[in-house]
Amino acid sequence: MLRPALAALLMMTTSAAVAGDSIIVQSTTSTANSGLYAHLLPMFEAETGITVNVVAVGTGQAIRNARNCDGDVLLVHAKSAEEDFVADGRGVERFDLMYNDFIFVGPPEDPAKIKGNSPIDALAKVEAAKALFASRGDDSGTHKKERALWDEAEIDLSDASGTWYRETGSGMGATLNVATGMGAYTMTDRATWISFGNKRDFEIIVEGDETLFNQYGVILVNPETCPSVKAAPAQAFIDWLLSSAGQAAIAAYSRQGQQLFFPNAVKPDQNG
Repeated sequence: MLRPALAALLMMTTSAAVAGDSIIVQSTTSTANSGLYAHLLPMFEAETGITVNVVAVGTGQAIRNARNCDGDVLLVHAKSAEEDFVADGRGVERFDLMYNDFIFVGPPEDPAKIKGNSPIDALAKVEAAKALFASRGDDSGTHKKERALWDEAEIDLSDASGTWYRETGSGMGATLNVATGMGAYTMTDRATWISFGNKRDFEIIVEGDETLFNQYGVILVNPETCPSVKAAPAQAFIDWLLSSAGQAAIAAYSRQGQQLFFPNAVKPDQNG
């Protein structure tokens, strides 16, 4: 339960945030690489006068940055890690914000013949064929999900690293460049893939399975543990994202005629 002082602080309305304030959002890369922030932030800033500065890194790094009090809002996509962040007292409350999905992409010749398979069966075939697979290897939300799927397939990658399994230690765009350059399969969020400009002849090979669901969450960094947090403008940003206006703005964002993110926020007053 929130302490009374913090509860009172978080009841401040958007009007309590002062035009000219600025906040830092520690964010996953996919929301930035897809162009979503370039679409959303001008609307929010025009309405409130609050400037939002985005630090786009892998989800794991974003959470570490927020734990170190380097930021006001956390917007990432690794729900269990987000829940741990809140449980540890580093965040105030986590809200579902929006979702899309993960996909596997690869060369059209599909060397492991995984097209149309479930993700688990696809990974088993990749391992059996020792087909090249490029992984982000960076503790991002995408990497966490990918490793969870390998675990579910009961495949130990410890001896594969550096052979057919290549860890880039990079963001999604760089990893896609590596994959297309070497003809390797990789897993990506759909928004980044749609926005990616170097697809060459690569295709979506595996998609549509419920295990590939990709949920994004948003959290206010706890001002009780991080006194530097600009709680009022940060909460104003979260409230706007969760509002009907923010959710409509998310839904309206598309690239190449395709909607990239699907809003599914539950308003704060529906959680209490």
